[in-house]
Amino acid sequence: MRILVVGATGTVGSAVAAALAGRHDVVKVGNRRGDLTVDIADTSSIREMYKQAGRFDALVSAVGKVHFGDFTALTDKEVRIGLDSKLMGQVNLVLLGLEHANDGGSFTLTSGLLSHDPIRFGACASLVNGALDAFVRGAAIEMPRGLRINSVSPGLLEESLDVFGAYFPGHETVPADRVAKAYVKSVEGRQTGQTYSVL
Repeated sequence: MRILVVGATGTVGSAVAAALAGRHDVVKVGNRRGDLTVDIADTSSIREMYKQAGRFDALVSAVGKVHFGDFTALTDKEVRIGLDSKLMGQVNLVLLGLEHANDGGSFTLTSGLLSHDPIRFGACASLVNGALDAFVRGAAIEMPRGLRINSVSPGLLEESLDVFGAYFPGHETVPADRVAKAYVKSVEGRQTGQTYSVL
């Protein structure tokens, strides 16, 4: 299969690309570097990425920004970081990618455990992750031409403990290579409308 991995230069995306590379033609897509580049918060950038990529069998999205901060101090601007990037960026990867995906292909998005296990300072991430999982369930029943859609909801990455660990007291970590297996399951399997939690 020809698989686009958006966010392939990040921690999760690079693990996914490595897990798929031996059996598939993997196109690595990054924000600044890769086989192709894209800014998922910009629909014109997404359209250009698809124009350059051509037809594909699967798209994996392991990308998106969200704001972490005190709920009582949140502003519209901070909330919109996650809405414009992680939520609508991934939704638009699907909506704009439908015409470029081969029949029977798939989309795999990334949400996260905060959709069902909230933390202090994580309200924006909970909002976005929950919306993504709901979008996947709703979109699955209307996907045309045998296309499938799933999401992966990872826990705190072992490799990201130094950066995000302070936000997740008491949480166990999960290695990126184990998280990558959920994406492989989504891409190479036949399920749709699922959220694969990796904790």
